[in-house]
Amino acid sequence: MIDFRLDEEHETLRKTVQEFARDEVAPVIGEFYEREEFPYELVAAMGRMGLFGLPFPETYGGMGGDFTALCVTLEELARVDSSVAITLEAGVSLGAMPVFRFGSEEQKRHWLPRLCTGEMLGGFGLTEPGGGSDAGATLTTARLDGDEWVINGTKSFITNSGTDITGLITVTAVTGRKPDGRKEISAIIVPAGTPGFRVSKKYSKVGWNASDTRELAFTDCRVPAANLLGERGRGYAQFLSILDEGRIAIAAVSVGLAQGCVDESLRYVDEREAFGHKIGEYQAIQFKIADMEARAHTARLAYYAALAKMERGEPFKKEAAIAKLVASNAAMDNARDATQIFGGYGFMNEYPVGRFYRDAKILEIGEGTSEVQRMLIARELGLR
Repeated sequence: MIDFRLDEEHETLRKTVQEFARDEVAPVIGEFYEREEFPYELVAAMGRMGLFGLPFPETYGGMGGDFTALCVTLEELARVDSSVAITLEAGVSLGAMPVFRFGSEEQKRHWLPRLCTGEMLGGFGLTEPGGGSDAGATLTTARLDGDEWVINGTKSFITNSGTDITGLITVTAVTGRKPDGRKEISAIIVPAGTPGFRVSKKYSKVGWNASDTRELAFTDCRVPAANLLGERGRGYAQFLSILDEGRIAIAAVSVGLAQGCVDESLRYVDEREAFGHKIGEYQAIQFKIADMEARAHTARLAYYAALAKMERGEPFKKEAAIAKLVASNAAMDNARDATQIFGGYGFMNEYPVGRFYRDAKILEIGEGTSEVQRMLIARELGLR
């Protein structure tokens, strides 16, 4: 028998995070969003709760949990706000996870303890101005000069890259050519504050306004040769595997936003009256909310299925792509429907659905566009 229930430990975590999101995040996040200000106090609170260390071993300062624990947490946070959720998602699956998966023992012991407590955030420097979905088109270069890498290039749309607590960015760079002439791409850790590493001002974004996203520039930026992360020439493959995991996490964020739209709509239709009746009594509204709940439910099952394969150590690329595609579509559709239910109030930033609507679109783009997910699914089906 297939059982989709969370076990007792994960359910306890879910309820704890749900309470935190409701009592600590919801009352204040709208003001951070309006000011486009990073919520350091909330991030510190999540650090104290151990959320940044959920999937990492206690040896490195983590909580000894699993990726399921992270996804359950992300879903509950995103039911209230996606900026906070994406800060955690990027900090864990994109900032700390590459170090954990591919770092040397020395690198793990140096970086992970502070990343696991949320005292420090890490960034994932893959996307470039001319290469998003086509990550193999990397133009950033790194050449060895003695015992140092000299890095030159630009990265764009990098989350958690310019906060006061950002400690490192792991970047992909061309470090040579393979025998067949293709680019040799490697991953290199660049500590914040390294000379030649410049962080631009924050982007002016449509959504995720309380999260940190910036462009990064490297001009003759020198870091020790020992900052190579994993095997030379394996950086591209390493980051692709990180993205497979990250897509499940983004699916969890998407499901949270989709479910948050249901939550807010249910509250609103029980209060709002039109033509002498609460609008929740009208079948048109009931059917719309029913469709929203069905989307959230289906998307949750999709990411649970991908998680199950991942946790069992089975190949999960196709399932992760399906989860990300289905869940981001659900988030976008539910945000649109929730805004319609709220009418003019849905267009006002004082209501959460206004934020949800602005935040939903990027979920169809970040960590692999919907088109890329379809391409991956097709390839996994044997189509070329």
